[in-house]
Amino acid sequence: MTLVGVVGAGVMGAGVAQNLAQAGHDVALVDNTPQAVTKALSTIELNSRMSRLLGGPELDPDTILGRIKAGTDLALLADADLVIENITENWELKRGLYLEMDHTVQPDAVFVANTSAIPITRLASLTTRPRQFVGVHFMNPVPMKPAVELIPGHHTSPEALEKVRDLLTSMGKKAIPVNDACGFVSNRVLMLTVNEAAFLVHEGVADAETVDEVFRSCFGHPMGPLQTADLIGVDTILYSIEVLHEHFADSKYRPCPLLKQMTDAGLHGRKSGQGFYSYGAPAASSAAVDSGGSRPTAATR
Repeated sequence: MTLVGVVGAGVMGAGVAQNLAQAGHDVALVDNTPQAVTKALSTIELNSRMSRLLGGPELDPDTILGRIKAGTDLALLADADLVIENITENWELKRGLYLEMDHTVQPDAVFVANTSAIPITRLASLTTRPRQFVGVHFMNPVPMKPAVELIPGHHTSPEALEKVRDLLTSMGKKAIPVNDACGFVSNRVLMLTVNEAAFLVHEGVADAETVDEVFRSCFGHPMGPLQTADLIGVDTILYSIEVLHEHFADSKYRPCPLLKQMTDAGLHGRKSGQGFYSYGAPAASSAAVDSGGSRPTAATR
């Protein structure tokens, strides 16, 4: 099977690595902190054990983990056929990573950016392989979500796009093609919704539970926008809306001050144990938290 590099061992990176291993691919999982690598492997093991209970396939954790080689050295990616990047939505961090990866990974490998908002063509310009650069916006939790946005950059070759599409098919994903633009389709709309919902809480119009109840009861959404923010990560929401604000220079993308305050305070949602809602201990597994147990209690604001 294909050797796929996964860079960034946070919630998304761990989910991508697990999904790839489930599909039978060998995975090289890299993060710049050993703690993140250890936590990701623990999360993957737990998710694999609980997969059947969560409505997924029955998985053998030892088999899944046996397909994943993890560490902090980018040299693990040297022989990868594709590399999927999942680090924080920060231009300078991504810039440094791609400049380094471009010299580390074999020249004919395809780079895949799992980015929330930054345009694919802009990221591809950091490398010497813009024809081998593709955007894929995975949804969280990755192993449980059946579809992704597939975004070619301006220079992406048909061969690179097809290679990534084949990989996604092997992972059980429906690839929805979207043209390259900041935020693509999903986050161009979702981030505005979450940001405005945060403003409602910030202004005292309603608390988080009430805002989400309107969306669940009136519109039939399975989750409200602030529950979704906690699942994605409040910090990730903030970084994405900041990218949209900078890119479009439009005041409608002005980040809610509450998102900044919560991010600074470490109230990042399920992964930290506290966001718009309280979850107790930090979530070991976003997939497990998403599907099991009672609904969390809304945080007091």
